[in-house]
Amino acid sequence: MKALFLDRDGVLNVLRHNDYVKSPDELVLLPGVAEAVAVCRRHFDYIFVVTNQQGIGKGLMTKNDLEAVHRKLTDSIPGIDSIYFCPELERMHSFMRKPNIGMAIQARREHPGLRLKECVMVGDSMTDMLFGRRAGMTTVLVGDNSDCATAKPWLVDYRYRNLPEYAQIL
Repeated sequence: MKALFLDRDGVLNVLRHNDYVKSPDELVLLPGVAEAVAVCRRHFDYIFVVTNQQGIGKGLMTKNDLEAVHRKLTDSIPGIDSIYFCPELERMHSFMRKPNIGMAIQARREHPGLRLKECVMVGDSMTDMLFGRRAGMTTVLVGDNSDCATAKPWLVDYRYRNLPEYAQIL
């Protein structure tokens, strides 16, 4: 079985530079992502969101706040099977925090037939691409993060403007 792993901020919703989505009303979906996920759903057995959320570790929001944001996300975008997140601060070097592959291992543990080498990671940062590469996935960079594609071209298998453009090629 194969899955599509999606970063959240900058892939599904508007990235809040130097801030976090701390409440459902701060979650603003990017244009066309719900339709794109519906298209992707026909090509993948599972769709997972993997997201670092150190705003919890910083005390800017609670786990309950994040769960409310994720309820709005899954209500707005049908087809997401699970959302995995890491609340720890970057300096904690948690195995669950991207670019480490703890969230991929957790998904595989919960879905035993999942074959990570047949999965795809779509993200907008070098951290996302490194997560995908370390887990053995195909990597897809979306957005305008040219630093990632040029500084570490071996991390990026494919590049698209956004998730809807990636979904079109499926």
